[in-house]
Order: sequence, then C-alpha cells, then structure tokens
Amino acid sequence: MGNGAAYRMAGEQQEDGAMVFRPRTPAYSPVRSVIALALWLGAIHMNLLLLSASAFFFSIRSAALVVGMQLFLMLAPVKGTNTWGRAVARFICKHAVGYFPITLHIEDYHAFDPKTAYVFGYEPHCAVPLGMWALADPMGFMPLPKMKLLANSASFYTPFMKQIWTWLGMVPVSRENMCYYLGAGYSCTLVPGGLREMLYMDHEHQSEVASIRSRKGFVRIAVQTGSPLVPVFCFGQGHAYNWWRPGSKSLVKLLRAIKAPPAVFWGKFGTPIPFRSPIHVFVGRPIDVTKNDQPTMDEINNVHEQFVMALQELFNKHKKRAGYANLQLRVI
Repeated sequence: MGNGAAYRMAGEQQEDGAMVFRPRTPAYSPVRSVIALALWLGAIHMNLLLLSASAFFFSIRSAALVVGMQLFLMLAPVKGTNTWGRAVARFICKHAVGYFPITLHIEDYHAFDPKTAYVFGYEPHCAVPLGMWALADPMGFMPLPKMKLLANSASFYTPFMKQIWTWLGMVPVSRENMCYYLGAGYSCTLVPGGLREMLYMDHEHQSEVASIRSRKGFVRIAVQTGSPLVPVFCFGQGHAYNWWRPGSKSLVKLLRAIKAPPAVFWGKFGTPIPFRSPIHVFVGRPIDVTKNDQPTMDEINNVHEQFVMALQELFNKHKKRAGYANLQLRVI
C-alpha cells in the first residue's frame, strides 16, 4: 500500500476491489496544517509581501538584498532529491491531507504495474488543482515507485514556489519533460484542460468543466511512449477558494499569453490558506494503448475518445458518493 501510513492515511480495501485512503483520527493539527499550507500555496503572497516591504519599509541596502535573494531563488537550479527539501515535502503532505481532508479512491489498485509508467489525466483544474497532490510521490499512496506532477512552467520562475514544488515532485509541463520522465519510468500527472478551465468556473458550483476536446497532445505522447492513460476526477476543490475573473477579454487573453491564471482567487481572510472542504479524488482504471512512434490522427482521436468516455463514466459513477449528486460535467 505504498507509504500512506506515514502520512496518517489508512488504506481500506473495498468489496468492489477499490482502495480508499482517508486520514486517520486525529489527523488535523491546526497550527501544523496552516504552516504546511502556507509553504505549499503561499509563495506568491510571500514574494508580494517582500517586494512591498522592500519598496516602503526597508533601507535601500536591505531591499537590494531581498530582491537579489529572490532573483537567486528564481534562477538557481533545484534538486528534487535534496534531503532537506524532501523532508519539507513530507511535512507538507502529512499535514495538508488532514486539513480538508483529502480522500483518495483508486478503483482498481491492483491494475497498476509498478514497472509501467502511466499518464494520469486529472480534471478539473478549478482555481488550484489541490487534489492532484494526492498523487504526488511523497504521498506514497499509488503502488508506483516513481511519480511526477506536471505544472504550469511559470510556477518554476516564482521564488520559493519553484523550490517547494520541485521538492514535492513537480516539473514544468512540456512535451520534452513528459517524454523524458515517461521514458525514465516515471508516471506523469497533468491537467489536460490547464488554466483555461478557470474561465468556466461558476460561483454556484452547479457544474464542472473539462476543457479537453481539443487537448490531444497528452494522448499523442501516451501512444508514442506506450504509456496507459488513467482518468482522474476530483470533487470538492471548487469550494476551496473564492475567486474573481476580469470582465475584459483583452486582459484575459494577456494573462493567458503570459501563462498567468485568468482569475484572482483567495482563501480564508484573503490569504492563500484555502477554506476547509472535503476533497475526494477518484482514480479510474488504466486505458491500455498500443505503442506507435508515429500515430495517425485516427489513432489519437480513438484513444482520446476512450479517455473522454472513461472520465465521464468516472464522474457519473462517483458523484453521488462524493456528495455531489446534482453536479453536472461539461466536456468542451
């Protein structure tokens, strides 16, 4: 069952063969959870705070030191295997899980071969794909020895965030990175719809949008590397943040062009600490693919359609169990 026990998660075998990991009791320490969440999600706020303090309160020398430190952290290489960094990652994983709490449901735990690299297509993005971290390598829940999460490349030019997210097992999303890590035996998790899905969030939480009809690059890579596709759907993360989206289409286009979120979001008291709301992550069964270095569009479309249907089936099958019986999924 991986290393889940180290993070106060109890794996329970269900009658239908599913494995469910949920926090044990007690699993929630308010102080430690806030520290873990601040480390995980507070990098942007920390940088803004430091820049504001440098502009209005610090001496010129102190301000220069702060800016210099931020530039160094932005440009300096980071090792994901750093011992101290991995300890920080384990602390974050341990204490962030019980905060919401996050529950991981794996439909067929034994369908995953530790010697195989998989492509996990996680939906939806929402303000922040919080449940995605249930599949992070430091969590140790999946029966796979090596896992990578793929995130917006702009995150890896943000001081502090670059370091924390790298230690958590994240890498910039790109074709090159995905092919490299799959070839090295790492399973890769990404959000196919990406930041674009933030444009379709609704305040009433009546529907979720998976903007994946035209997103087929991850399918092409899966076929080219012979990596099975795995649908993943997360319920509940839409309640973790309040948000505001600019009405100007030009501004939205600009934000998307620079790979910035097309919405502003905030949690408790306007901070990056999300609101407590149960999050349920459901992992479907792998979809086998036939490896082909040069797949035709018909092959890609066929596998893509299988993934879309499997994602919709996963959503409809488990939405009532997750507490969202009336929620609708729109695939666009």
